[in-house]
Amino acid sequence: MTTEQAAIRPPELGEPYLLTPGPLTTSYTVKQAMLRDWGSWDDDFRAMTRSLRAGLLDLIGPGADAYDCVPLQGSGTYCVEAMLGSFVPRDGKVLVLANGAYGLRAAQTMACLGRDYHLLDKGDYLPPRGAEVAEILEADPAITHVLIIHCETSSGILNPVEEIADATHAAGRKVLIDSMSAFGAIPLEVQRVKYAAMVSSANKCIEGVPGFGFVIAAKDELEAAKGNSHSLSLDVHAQWAAMEKTGQWRFTPPTHVVAAFMTALAEHAAEGGVAGRGARYAKNRDVMVAGMRDLGFETLLDDRWLSPIIVTFFCPADPAFDFSAFYDAMKARGFIIYPGKLTVVDSFRIGCIGHMDEHVMRQAVDAARDTLAEMGVRSAAPPAEALEERKKLAA
Repeated sequence: MTTEQAAIRPPELGEPYLLTPGPLTTSYTVKQAMLRDWGSWDDDFRAMTRSLRAGLLDLIGPGADAYDCVPLQGSGTYCVEAMLGSFVPRDGKVLVLANGAYGLRAAQTMACLGRDYHLLDKGDYLPPRGAEVAEILEADPAITHVLIIHCETSSGILNPVEEIADATHAAGRKVLIDSMSAFGAIPLEVQRVKYAAMVSSANKCIEGVPGFGFVIAAKDELEAAKGNSHSLSLDVHAQWAAMEKTGQWRFTPPTHVVAAFMTALAEHAAEGGVAGRGARYAKNRDVMVAGMRDLGFETLLDDRWLSPIIVTFFCPADPAFDFSAFYDAMKARGFIIYPGKLTVVDSFRIGCIGHMDEHVMRQAVDAARDTLAEMGVRSAAPPAEALEERKKLAA
């Protein structure tokens, strides 16, 4: 493929690139797919739903015939709650592995559900490891499930899912995965990880638009989930049973979003599936990180932990740097970046996913260079305490 062929056309409507972990920049053809109305009970839409479910199962590799896919209306958080409320029995207990906002949100969800959980909070960015999971499971036989965040977008860390899953299975417990920002670009094959259920969302690595998420779960787990749910609308078993019987969503589906997703799923396959999409995102990350480091910025994470989804950078110590002004100037240059979520030091994040390539990432770096000059920032180096925090991760 030549450089000219690899370049992705800029947004036709002139909107900024979304350098965020979703919603993200979508192709014009994905947007065009939303121009038609669909009847939710109509055979054509039911066929679309069948294709959606089958297409997503194609992404989990050999062994997919033992699993099924259940789409659910709402945001990714709705689907995480649906998974926890449906697959964890009311007398079950979840080991929630947190190293950022989304693990903590899962713990909050468990508290709202009134179901037992043990929180392993690693702080802003340290990865949970298999050995400490094994130790907790040995000490607490009441734990039935372990929840893993695949990519914690608070920091951009790619957590060691296979290592943790192996420790969980060795202890005879079940694995649940929040792969919201990773599924579709980072392999999550059931033969290797053997999860009971996982969740992701339409507006992440498949490059659809917001409006629904989906649960992929073992069929025996789906069958066993009957009666577990605390909710009418977030009952994964009930949604699955209805789709199996009628082909329809139980309640009004986001028809236009589903149509857009089918186009996105076809474009995902044309790019080479998980491997092809992941390779483009990894190239985006490598080009962007190298460029930002050349400007003097420092990443929170060492290279071994950097995901191809989103990267956290420390804010410069230079007193001329102000994140709000930096954000506004980057937006004016065509790039919307993401605020940081670290509690110890100031940071911001730049996403690598969406309908964009390495050429766009180079333009983003150029925009950052111009913005620093405009602000009068002489050095993008972080404060000393930021580097001290990073040493903890290296250790």
